[in-house]
Parts: sequence; C-alpha cells; structure tokens
Amino acid sequence: MLIVVVIDVPSVRFRWNHHAIRDAAGWGHPPHQFSIPRTTFYRWYDRYIALGQADLEDRSSRPGRVWNRIPDPVRRKIVGLALDEPELSPRELAVRFTDTRRYFVSEASFYRLLKAHDLVTSPASAVVSAADEFHEKTTRPNQLWQSDFTYLKVIGWGWLYLSTILDDYSR
Repeated sequence: MLIVVVIDVPSVRFRWNHHAIRDAAGWGHPPHQFSIPRTTFYRWYDRYIALGQADLEDRSSRPGRVWNRIPDPVRRKIVGLALDEPELSPRELAVRFTDTRRYFVSEASFYRLLKAHDLVTSPASAVVSAADEFHEKTTRPNQLWQSDFTYLKVIGWGWLYLSTILDDYSR
C-alpha cells in the first residue's frame, strides 16, 4: 500500500512517502527524517486527517483571549454604575460594585476602564505659590514663630532629627 501525505505549511514544507503501515501502533518513525519532534508531526497529521489542508496554516501563538480580561457585559455594568453615580471615586465604585453585584473588580481596573471612557475627573487643585513675605508683618517679638523639621543620616552612627524654631520678628 502506498500512502502519500503532503503537509504544506508556509514555515515547514515536506512530503512524506511511506510504503506501508509497519504496525498497528503508528506509521513507523518518519518524523526523524524531517527533524521535527514526533509529537509535533503526529499533531499535524491528526489535524490534517480531521480538518484537511486548511487547518495546517500558520496560526498566531497569541491566546485568543486574555485570561484576566473583564468580560464585556461586566464592563458595560461598570460604566453604567459610573454614569449612575458620578460623585463616587473609582475606589468607592469598586466597593459598591463588589457589594451589589457580587463580582470583584479591583480599584485599578475600575480606574483604567473609567479613564478609557473619559469618566475620571481630575481632582480640583489650586496652585499656590509662596509669597516673599507674610500679608501681616510682625511688629514685635513672640508674635509669629516658624518651625521646620528634617532628619539627617550620619553614616556609622544613625539618624539625627533636626528641629528649627525661629521667631519671625528676628529674621
């Protein structure tokens, strides 16, 4: 019996001629002729027998779905909750969603999803610049005191804490 199997894959092309089935366990040992592992050869051969030539085309090794991706229905529920309660922060929304829907989504995932839908508002912050002097100048000692604290590391000894207190009038 003459069996000819042609497996034509863009990355691997070979022709396998085999004259007879040697035993009931398989086709003998043809994969070593092509320098491919036996398991790969037989996986290709099984796919070829089951689905034909089209199933042997190169495929992406990338998974079809990321394992921890939030499903689309859950994403829609998250966006809906954010639209229903715009006063809540992503952290509060994540807690509310976990409590009400019994589905855990991290605060970071909430934040990324809301940011992608432009639903995250920046906190209101005012830029305040330091003045050169106080509005009300001191007119006598002990009227206003200034303090500052810092720490310094002394190698071979440890940490020193420095506290400075100044009377503003004496500056």
